[in-house]
Amino acid sequence: MAEKEKVVLAYSGGLDTSVIVRWLQTEKNLDVIAICGNVGQDEKDLEWVKEKALKMGAIHSEALDMREEYCNTIVKSAIQANGEYEGVYPLLSALSRPVISKHLVDIAHQYGATTIAHGCTGKGNDQVRFETCIHALDPSLKIIAPVREWDLTTRESEMDWASQHDVPIPVTKKKPYSIDDNLWGRAIECGVLEDSWNQPPADIWTMTVDPTEAPDTPEFVEISFEQGVPSAINGEKMDLLPLVIEANKIAGRNGYGRIDMIEDRVVGIKSRECYECPGSMLLIEAHKALESITLDRETLKLKQHMDQEWASQVYYGYWFSQVRNAIDAFNAYTQKFVSGTVRFKLYKGSLLMDGIKSDYSLYDESLATYGEGDTFDRTASKGFIDLHSLMTSTWSKAQGPASGNQPA
Repeated sequence: MAEKEKVVLAYSGGLDTSVIVRWLQTEKNLDVIAICGNVGQDEKDLEWVKEKALKMGAIHSEALDMREEYCNTIVKSAIQANGEYEGVYPLLSALSRPVISKHLVDIAHQYGATTIAHGCTGKGNDQVRFETCIHALDPSLKIIAPVREWDLTTRESEMDWASQHDVPIPVTKKKPYSIDDNLWGRAIECGVLEDSWNQPPADIWTMTVDPTEAPDTPEFVEISFEQGVPSAINGEKMDLLPLVIEANKIAGRNGYGRIDMIEDRVVGIKSRECYECPGSMLLIEAHKALESITLDRETLKLKQHMDQEWASQVYYGYWFSQVRNAIDAFNAYTQKFVSGTVRFKLYKGSLLMDGIKSDYSLYDESLATYGEGDTFDRTASKGFIDLHSLMTSTWSKAQGPASGNQPA
């Protein structure tokens, strides 16, 4: 009997991938190797995911702890790039896909698998991200996306199929949310959230307390950075992984970090998404604040444009690309002096900067002050303004006063 081809499945233990483990065996006659990447999901122990796949017939299953690699290679870059898609939410699903894809490709090589499979939907972003990353790492690997092929067109029909084929699933028809989470935050969609007028149900939030129920006393927190990377909280030095975990706790207990938005997916549709990103929002805001005092005006202006481009490229799945690498090289230079400490006040869902300091600060109090000790040379302003306005005064003389050049 000929040996079956092997397929490496990106496996989470959720509805789609639980059904897919069985489907790949029954419909495609493939031997399944199920790989679950721990990038900081709610569960600390993902051994149950590994065992579940084996019980459903997978020939091999692994739950790999990718958290430190994820933090030190990808989250680090996201902080330095202020990685917020459409200027609103910190990228999170898009960040975890490259590290998971890298391991999927490595394991496919290790076991001689010809194919990689994933459980992404046919109109979501993650199908684009996984497949773009896999193509960049090994274009010869085949890819199967069962959700694009099967006739299980709704989550309810998937649940029915799972029941008929003895596939244990973690969702119910009463509460059919789709959740993707890692240490950088949680993404929640589907169910009642698909109606953009519906208020998000209280039970979707797990990392943050309701702001109205947060402590009545403000909490102050100090975030320190070394070359653009968070290095300490309240003076306590930490590696990035435990620091992110601690930031999630601090911001979460103060009700900070909830987002409800309409975003533009890669495939061209608008989607209603809820995000819970307490630690990532706290750290990115701290990083932005520190950049404001250590980078000059023109560098900041260019970097803000580059940050938007970085976030878009990563959101689109181009982690393994020339442009992302080039922007990271730009950031490597800009972050040389982004070191210092930012103090925030957290109170019932709000975040206010309360102080900032850096040994490399470009803020000079003697130049900024209007009091004693002022060293700014006011006599230089007249000549500066004459030169600064030369372009517009020349235009006005040649083509008429500016007021007359306005549209009717």
